[in-house]
Formats: sequence, C-alpha cells, structure tokens
Amino acid sequence: MYKLIAIDLDGTMLNSYGEVTKNTKHTLKKIMEQGTQIIIASGRPMDSIKAIAKEIGTKNYFIAGNGALIYDIKKDKIIYKKYMKKQKVLEIIKICEENSINYNVYTDKTILATALKYNVLYYYKENLKKEEKKKTSINIVSDMYSYIKNGKEEKFLKITICDNNKAVFNSILRKVSKISGIEILEVSHMSRKTIMQGTEEIPIEYYYTEISLANVDKWNAIEFLINKLQIKKEEVITIGDNINDKKMIENAGLGIAMKGSTPVITKIANDIAPSNNEDGVATILQKYYKNINF
Repeated sequence: MYKLIAIDLDGTMLNSYGEVTKNTKHTLKKIMEQGTQIIIASGRPMDSIKAIAKEIGTKNYFIAGNGALIYDIKKDKIIYKKYMKKQKVLEIIKICEENSINYNVYTDKTILATALKYNVLYYYKENLKKEEKKKTSINIVSDMYSYIKNGKEEKFLKITICDNNKAVFNSILRKVSKISGIEILEVSHMSRKTIMQGTEEIPIEYYYTEISLANVDKWNAIEFLINKLQIKKEEVITIGDNINDKKMIENAGLGIAMKGSTPVITKIANDIAPSNNEDGVATILQKYYKNINF
C-alpha cells in the first residue's frame, strides 16, 4: 500500500485555468480517508499553496519553492528550509537587468515581479477568480535590485527567468550558469498556459527556468519528510509534468507523468496520466485506488 502521494500543482493537479476539479477533490478525499497522506509539492510560494491545500483537505504538510521549504499545516510552521542568500539573488538580478530579460523573485510569502508578464500574468488572472485569502501574493517592484539590496527580506525560495525568444533565453542561461552554489533547471520546452480575456481564451507561451540554492529539489524535501514519517520511498507516489518534478518521479516507488509532460519526464515515469485538462490526477489515482470513482 502506498502511504504518501506528492502531487505538483501547475500542469498537474490544476487545470489550465488554475482550478482543482470536483472529481479530483473527491478522489483525493477518498484516498486520504484510506490513510494515505496527500502532499502538494509545488514551485509556488507558501501562501499560494495554503489555500489549495485547504481546498483539497490535506491537513499535514506541503512542499513549496520546488523543495526549498516544508510547511507543517497543523503546527502552522516551517519545518525544513533552504533559502537562497541575498547576494546570490542580487547577482542573478544584475545579469537579468543588464540583458533586459524578464525575471521574478519568489519569497516564502510572495512573488516579486517587475511586470505582469508570463507566469506572473497567469497568477494575476487566476487571482481575479479567487476570494482575497486564496490569492497568490504578487508584488510589482519597479527597482528590484535596490528593493532587495536595501530591504529586510531574506527568505528567497527561487528566481524564475522567462522569455519568448529562445536565443535570448539560452544566452542568459549561459551567463547565469557561471554563478556558483545555485541549481538551474534545464528546461528546453515552452511553458504553455491559458488565460481568459472576456470570453476569449488567450494562450501564454514562454521559455523559462527556475534557479534555487544548490541541491534544492522536491525529492530532497520528500526524502526529509518520509524519513520523519518513517515511510519507505517504495511507498511513495509522485505525480508531475515538468523538469522540476524529475527527481521525485524517478526516485519514488511509483512515478507518474502527465500526458504532454516534458519528454524527459515521460521517459522516466512508471505510468502516464491523462492531461491536467482531462482530470488526469483523479483518473490515474482511481487506477491504483479502487472504489473511489466520482
């Protein structure tokens, strides 16, 4: 029997509109009633995950910032943290600013952005449908370098770099990769999301990468958690779609990729779920947990 399921959010549990479907919520509830823990493992900041954790009814832990921290829901405290140093953040910002490329800084509480573009635009549009306490915190900052250099903020989870021009994007990656002590996700495909503009569906497509402290990833966080809970890795299911899910999918007892995942994820997965717009999480879990169909 599997004792813990770690599930990514964007492109996995959430559909393209940032929603958890009724079928998915029902399925997760029934699985938790059987004694299996459901853990969200996301790249989002902590407060953005809290509302979704409450919505699906998971009451124990979640992983934020791609494994930079673990939050204990019952005790309302962080039990594991690996933050980026301010100086490293400033080094990356300097390169991005000098090359006029879009970037965002994720803290434990909020997303710091210079403009509403790419992934931040998606979160902003997602917020318009949510009540205040469920919104992802976004802070638009005109002078990011000075804001961080002179500010008191120290809890930096990661930095995302985005651009719709692959040549420009790859050029920045080469420059950032020279900085020591950081982890850069090797994302080679475009991220594709959908937002609503009135009644019209608008696609958002861009190349992106995520930068964190070296050796920070979702699987390391999961390993810390299962050691604490005395769960074997063979008793863990992980579900994801992107390169930041690679280590957790290849190390878990059962690693599941979503249909349409980045190719390297599909290649290493033990099973493939339907897409996030086809109730993929619910469908694949109903395969392994019987008598929970909606």
